[in-house]
Amino acid sequence: MTGRFKPRIAPRPLDAVVRRMRTLALLSEQEQDLVRNLSDRRERHMAGEELVGEGQTGRRARFVVSGWACNQRVLPDGRRQIFGFLLPGDCFNVCERPAPPALCSTVALTALETVDAEPLLEAANRGEAPSLARALAVARQVEQALLLDHMVRLGRQTAYERVAHFLLELQRRLEIAGLGDSQRFPLPLTQEILADALGLSIVHVNRTLQQLRRERLIELRSGVAILLQPDLLASISDFRPTTPTNALRRPA
Repeated sequence: MTGRFKPRIAPRPLDAVVRRMRTLALLSEQEQDLVRNLSDRRERHMAGEELVGEGQTGRRARFVVSGWACNQRVLPDGRRQIFGFLLPGDCFNVCERPAPPALCSTVALTALETVDAEPLLEAANRGEAPSLARALAVARQVEQALLLDHMVRLGRQTAYERVAHFLLELQRRLEIAGLGDSQRFPLPLTQEILADALGLSIVHVNRTLQQLRRERLIELRSGVAILLQPDLLASISDFRPTTPTNALRRPA
């Protein structure tokens, strides 16, 4: 098991978006075609490019087609807190119109491709795509649940638990998008980015990853993470996947 993760079948441009929307609501064939027909509205972004500035208004809803981005705030002294990651299939800037000022900035972490989602919102608002409207509403609920999970990670978990929980969350989300399987998934994040997301120093992140490797719980190879014992990792970190059915009500 070496090299970068490669899906068994080469994906079409908006496959990740369609797969994600289908996990959130039962889409008709017509609604799936509406998503796929957005492909001519794609834009490319460079790593480090700011997609949304904090306080920005007039934002358009977009889907991530490929690549990774994050929502973040940067303190005056350069310290950064990452609130969450945007992965292929995710939508951002979905909110009431006109859009209120952005509460944080959105930045591309890798080369990124996005597509304009406004035509879908317009169709949903006209009542022409009811299942897509539901999928977008549930996506916002899931986003809120992921943010609450992140708060618990930062506030109550040890570094060991944080890293395990975070890796399991990424595995789950990327498998849904068709970009990973039950154990392997791409991980194009530096230890600096992991530190900024998990509220740890880079040294602490490195030590924790090394411990997980020594205990044969994970492997990291050429930008690919391999979860060798996902069930044990879930037990260690109290990981309970955030799904559309439990986004608002987590199991006891």
